[in-house]
Amino acid sequence: MAAYIFDRMVQRGAAAGVQPSVARESRQWFRRQAQTITASPTRMIRSNQARLTDKPLLGRMYLFQYDPKGKKTLPYYDRFPLIFPIASSRTTGFASSGGSFLGINLHYLPPVLRARLMDALYDTMTNDKLDETTRLRISYNILQQASKYRFFKPCIKRYLVSHVQSRFFYIEPTEWEMALFLPLDRFVGANKSRIYRDSRDRI
Repeated sequence: MAAYIFDRMVQRGAAAGVQPSVARESRQWFRRQAQTITASPTRMIRSNQARLTDKPLLGRMYLFQYDPKGKKTLPYYDRFPLIFPIASSRTTGFASSGGSFLGINLHYLPPVLRARLMDALYDTMTNDKLDETTRLRISYNILQQASKYRFFKPCIKRYLVSHVQSRFFYIEPTEWEMALFLPLDRFVGANKSRIYRDSRDRI
């Protein structure tokens, strides 16, 4: 169960005197913990019906299953993107099977760069409550304008709503660090060593 995975890490943190927060020490602690845990993206998506939605909101984190339209010509792709949506097509967006959206999928970055980008993205948070009102206030233009966001380039992907194969599983802000570093990616076409190398080259 997804809640069990997150709860287990929170319990470990409590025993160590660490609570989920925006503090650097807390972020680093939960990142290390997440990398020691086995997780299934399919089981996570199915674990809690209350977290599923058909209309994700910009700046929040979601996990979903995806089957790219052009997968036969793609060098590789992630079947289970973990994203912050940053824009949807103006006329259709999430509401129509003909819509599309942009998302930042940090799975494309090696952990050290994933951490650096996430650290920078915290500066765009609407608040530090880490509750349902918390989201990232980001856009493609914002990401382009500051050098501290430069690691985003390999992570920007456009997704077609018609090729989304599950509902969107909402990740709560207190769980962002845990989810980002859990082994939830499922790449097809290449191993992570090549993907990380390509991402570094793009940056």
